[in-house]
Amino acid sequence: MKYLFILGRNVDLSVAELKSFFEKEKINYKIISIVSNGVLLETAKNIDSGIIEKLGGTISIGEVIAEGNSEQIFKELDKQNLYSGTSNKLNYVIYDFNSKIFDDVHLYLKHRFKEEKMKATEKKLTGNIKLQSGEFVPNIASNLIQEQFFIFENNFGRIIGSCNYEKIEKRDMGKPVRRESLSISPRLAKILINLSQAKEDETLLDPFCGIGTILQEALLQKIKVIGVDRDKTAVDSAKMNLKWFNFSDKDYKLINEDSSKIKIQNVDAVATEPDLGELQKKIPNEEKAKQIISIFEKLMINVIKNLKKNVKGKIVFTAPLVKTKSTKISPDFKKIASQTGMKIARGFPIDEFREDSIVGRSILVLE
Repeated sequence: MKYLFILGRNVDLSVAELKSFFEKEKINYKIISIVSNGVLLETAKNIDSGIIEKLGGTISIGEVIAEGNSEQIFKELDKQNLYSGTSNKLNYVIYDFNSKIFDDVHLYLKHRFKEEKMKATEKKLTGNIKLQSGEFVPNIASNLIQEQFFIFENNFGRIIGSCNYEKIEKRDMGKPVRRESLSISPRLAKILINLSQAKEDETLLDPFCGIGTILQEALLQKIKVIGVDRDKTAVDSAKMNLKWFNFSDKDYKLINEDSSKIKIQNVDAVATEPDLGELQKKIPNEEKAKQIISIFEKLMINVIKNLKKNVKGKIVFTAPLVKTKSTKISPDFKKIASQTGMKIARGFPIDEFREDSIVGRSILVLE
């Protein structure tokens, strides 16, 4: 089977997450092509569209239903039902990923629905996403679309699952305690969890748990968690949030201690967002940026040294990526790996930043 994964703004990070997720779930896959923020891949077995709930970097999943040149695609589509709804009114869109047959497909669908007595209207992709690379890509801004089709090179398919951002935002906004400036998003939390490859019924450690965003996303995937933070207010807040989610207290443990000194039981993996330094209201000079980085390096070396003997798998964390007037400065990850006796996973670090941010993130996986 062939599937299209439409990714969010950080394509490199989302692709790394996909690879890690498939490895964790033991799903054999092969990436066929990457065009803009679209990844076409082949799997040995069918993929449940519900996996999008577990992925932080994927916007939509599509299934290829015909491939080849225009004639071959249309011959195959003539055998298939393209709309399963009950109303004879249909709004649809077509994503185009480097296809030379878009105009042919556009006309085919128009005539096909007309022959089926459908009041079908092809809508334009009305929204845009600016990728981290700077490229703008189209995205749907309206929820009044009944069918989403795509053409990826010489493959035609339909979208079978999309991330419900409204649901996630409502869930996040409803928590008893929120820290807008200090807490990571559920999206990034999911990515870190997948990069750690923690599985259902295993135990994930977050040694800088804050108010518990990573913990909650792991628990939603039925992964047991241990959260540690030296800030008692943060630990109390995490406890309130996890109770609000109605998680069983048998599946999580919260500890108010310093992660560079704590003695913990064995865990399967680590995923965390450490303290990235004080909030910066203006772009710092290089000396200040290097100071922020130096403090972070010492912190992580001490914490990883303390924890690693009790961690079976990967250690995944974010690190400060500090913008100065001339460059962006990140930690010396080779130094962190060398002094902790660990290895940097292939393809990392991966930067995660926005143009208007002074402090972004570098994502690192140690194994």
